[in-house]
Amino acid sequence: QVQPVESGGGLVLPGGFLRLSCTASEFTLRNYAMGWFRQAPGKEREFVAAVSRTGFTTYYADSVKGRFTISRDNAAKLVYLQMNNLKPEDTAVYYCAAARTTYSSQTESDYDSWGQGTQVTVSS
Repeated sequence: QVQPVESGGGLVLPGGFLRLSCTASEFTLRNYAMGWFRQAPGKEREFVAAVSRTGFTTYYADSVKGRFTISRDNAAKLVYLQMNNLKPEDTAVYYCAAARTTYSSQTESDYDSWGQGTQVTVSS
């Protein structure tokens, strides 16, 4: 069973930054496109960012474009989400997910495996 594991969440002031990491030590990361999703209290889970298997193609939700950057290091089996200029509305549980697609996808149903999530809270 493929199981991504997230880390790096926490409490940050508005305008601050965090970097989330997703480890994939138990599977061959290069065989999967990877994505980040988030779920705020009382809301549906939503797409945040995705990266293709090679890392050459990325895709972002409009709400985070220009502030968040997704990247990957297949050799180290790590996927990152750099989040800058954080806003209170970015507060959510962030999930890393793996998809057996070659392209970066915003569609939840494309993703086969999900991590347990890491909490990000943006508040003064």
